[in-house]
Amino acid sequence: MTDTIATTAPTPTRSPLRLALIVGALGVVFGDIGTSPIYTLQTVFNPSDPHPVPLTTENLYGVVSLIVWSIILIVTVTYVLLAMRMDNDGEGGIMALLTLLRRWAPSSRTRIVVLLSGLAVLGAALFLGDSMITPAISVLSAVEGLKVINPGLAEWVVPITAAILLVLFLVQRFGSAVVGRLFGPVMVVWFAVVAVLGIGGITHDPGILLALLPTYAIGFMVGHFQIAFFALAAVVLSVTGAEALYADMGHFGRRPISFAWLVLVFPACALSYLGQGALVLQDPKNISAPFFLLAPGWGQIAMVVLATAATVIASQAVISGAFSVASQASGLGYLPRLRVAHTSSSTHGQIYVPWINWLLMVSVVTLVFAFRSSAALAFAYGMAVTGAITTTTILFFYLARRRWRNVPPWLLWAGGIALVSIDLLFVAVNLTKFIHGAWLPLAIGLAAFIVMTTWQRGRELITERRTQAEGSLNAFIDKLRSKSTLVATVPGTAIFLNPGSATTPLALRANVERNHVRHERVVVLSVEIDTVPRLPEERRFVVDDLGDPTDGIVLVRMRFGYTETPDVPATLATLPADQSEGTLDLDDATYFLSKIELREGRLPGMAQWRKRLFLASSHITSDASNHFRLPRDRVIVMGSQIEL
Repeated sequence: MTDTIATTAPTPTRSPLRLALIVGALGVVFGDIGTSPIYTLQTVFNPSDPHPVPLTTENLYGVVSLIVWSIILIVTVTYVLLAMRMDNDGEGGIMALLTLLRRWAPSSRTRIVVLLSGLAVLGAALFLGDSMITPAISVLSAVEGLKVINPGLAEWVVPITAAILLVLFLVQRFGSAVVGRLFGPVMVVWFAVVAVLGIGGITHDPGILLALLPTYAIGFMVGHFQIAFFALAAVVLSVTGAEALYADMGHFGRRPISFAWLVLVFPACALSYLGQGALVLQDPKNISAPFFLLAPGWGQIAMVVLATAATVIASQAVISGAFSVASQASGLGYLPRLRVAHTSSSTHGQIYVPWINWLLMVSVVTLVFAFRSSAALAFAYGMAVTGAITTTTILFFYLARRRWRNVPPWLLWAGGIALVSIDLLFVAVNLTKFIHGAWLPLAIGLAAFIVMTTWQRGRELITERRTQAEGSLNAFIDKLRSKSTLVATVPGTAIFLNPGSATTPLALRANVERNHVRHERVVVLSVEIDTVPRLPEERRFVVDDLGDPTDGIVLVRMRFGYTETPDVPATLATLPADQSEGTLDLDDATYFLSKIELREGRLPGMAQWRKRLFLASSHITSDASNHFRLPRDRVIVMGSQIEL
């Protein structure tokens, strides 16, 4: 029995525009980009920067204009208006783009596809690096507001930050829906206060509104390029969170996120930057902490508390995005099989990945104690952000050229060249900060890239060698039928899980060749993860009777989308009896797993150090019984050994 896999692009899902989703999105998605006004402008004019930007009226107008138009071009145009329309059945982020690339590319082995696939994996790796830095710099920047109130509190900034972050990671197991409900109302208050304070700041010098004109940004870049170029290294802080916004799309949907951005988040951020600029124009000394100084003296303590709460939520945006990226990477074979907890019965994309959560927690707290200030981390921050943004832009326009046939090619080329050029400019300026901290996200990203590509290559080699050891399933079944009198048939149902559908499960081979028995009902079960997030029920099974519809032996290919929970017993219960050659006794069925013990060898295919890395990574693979929701009291594991 055969089945044809659809190759056409899925119809983009239309998310319901509900208030609960909008508020939830505010609590999970926008924390990072929504708290960027706390530190962006003061970082641009930081006198300790290795390439300081002089604080002059002309430079201030140019910087504020650059910030506003960077947000417009990168966040609003690249992500909200363009990239978020390129979804994989509702899922967004760089791994979703990689999935679409693999599905729509003319050949998975062409040079351009291999190059873009590697670029996508690198972008995902940089995003994971970003998810380690964002919580540290965001919460540090807010708690540092204590120094504005009382300089003597400076020594408490780091321990308070670490404590807040520990609590944040501990509540992740409750899921982004619960977190969003808790954080959403706080962020509504946050953006309202930020907007009001921004308007109040503008009243100090309404002329700052002229910075909304792109001519100021262009004039600054053209007339003072040597200054503006280095200013971009800090200006990029205003768009941090753009990739998380895209990666979190599966949690809440495109429409709620787009609506919240255009109606509330972007206007509030723009007003804050304009208000800070006007405040500094009034008194250049205000550049020390322009965001907090927008608040009146009596309200600064409350503002620090609110900012701290908002930056905790900022951390949530990238943490949720990291869960999505890691889960998708695992489903696509770039990471080991991870335990993924789906925390919502109504929204598919809301997940919790324990291993990633604890890795991030340790990494983030370590960064807080190592760097000890947001200014020190700012040099490292932009590199991860710009790398991920550039990768997303390149992949988007390549896919748009293949998918959007009704759009004139010249328009896509023009838009792509313009936006990628802007992204590359940000990458170039952040490379100048390499020795000052930009090396950190590159190192984290490179390490994650090596792990992901090593795991993907190692899986290919293991699959090849396992296939050789298992042999052809059809040949084995034919041989079994020819020797049916030598093999005893015992009552019951046996389900043999196998990674492929063409080879013989090692446990089945051992049962027949060593124990000389087979069960009355035998199901060779192959669980396949498709390159779409979710599959309709009509595509759940492909059943093959292996040439004899009466011998009680069937091959079942069970399919899941990469965001679905592969509950094997519950899904098998939906298989019609006429397809399984009779009713399966699932209440008393025995599940057989073939456990492969990997051993380092000298066979070609991978460098020895990568083999050791692959073997080390294999230890974090989640237990198959738990992963497939098998009843532990009816699982038998039979071992074998494969040399890598």
